[in-house]
Amino acid sequence: MTEEERTSRGRFSEGGEDTNREERHTKTLAIRIEESLHAQLRFIAQLRNTSITDEIRQAIESRIASAQNDPEIIARANEAREELEREAAARTAAIAGFLGRAGTDQIDKPATSPSTKTQRASHEPANE
Repeated sequence: MTEEERTSRGRFSEGGEDTNREERHTKTLAIRIEESLHAQLRFIAQLRNTSITDEIRQAIESRIASAQNDPEIIARANEAREELEREAAARTAAIAGFLGRAGTDQIDKPATSPSTKTQRASHEPANE
């Protein structure tokens, strides 16, 4: 078993208890990289006394943190959220039309954020 395989598996105590709870919800990701890049990454991991898996995880976390501060990515994320909200509203309207207005009471009951309630109120006819 390689170092990466050992690190990517959960750590267990002698009683079989999972001692690294965050690894229970992990996904396996296989990537293909050039041999020279792998050698450099392996060397960095050795110098830092970490695993290649840890180095890759840190690089991904850094990339995500950088993206969360990128105005262009933030704008695209907002556009995606708005599109999802439009699609959800259209589907809710379709379900309401299918079930009839009385059948939509169950749809409106889940807790929604104040902004969603405000948006919904602004789209509904005033005299219903």
